[in-house]
Amino acid sequence: MIKDLKFRFAERKDLSDLVTIYNQAIKSNCATGDTMVFKLEERLTWFQKFDNNTYPLYVAILKNKVVGYCSLSPYRTGRKAMASIAEISYYVDYNYHKKGIGTALINFVLQDCNRINIKNLLAFVLDINTATVKILEKFKFKKMGHLPNMIQLNEVTCGHLIYGLKVNFIS
Repeated sequence: MIKDLKFRFAERKDLSDLVTIYNQAIKSNCATGDTMVFKLEERLTWFQKFDNNTYPLYVAILKNKVVGYCSLSPYRTGRKAMASIAEISYYVDYNYHKKGIGTALINFVLQDCNRINIKNLLAFVLDINTATVKILEKFKFKKMGHLPNMIQLNEVTCGHLIYGLKVNFIS
């Protein structure tokens, strides 16, 4: 693990950094289905949907700088039988890739799932995003589905992978 890497819930003051990091992912053309970068004000409603006690938004901090974030979002909102399932998404500042931040961030979030009663996680990943697939598989996420050639990402056609994890089996 990276020395001095800390985690906490996201705060409003972090939004600019979160938008910058997400926009990097959009520009990579392999990490998200969004194709147009966001302005700060366009992400405020998204940010306000997170709740530290149900579906949190976490940040990774290194030397007082946000270097990554991870969110847990409801799966099939409003369906009570699915309330213990969350969608996990994470993004790391491209200047800090391959330093273990994504792994450390996911590990931190998995440890918090018990507190918020999340028993199952789903991750929806573009099949061209091999780095994320490797990290998910490191945490024993299992491939549960593949929707091949369903996504038109600018000039690239790719598929959508669905990965799942029963959190209560994390040791």
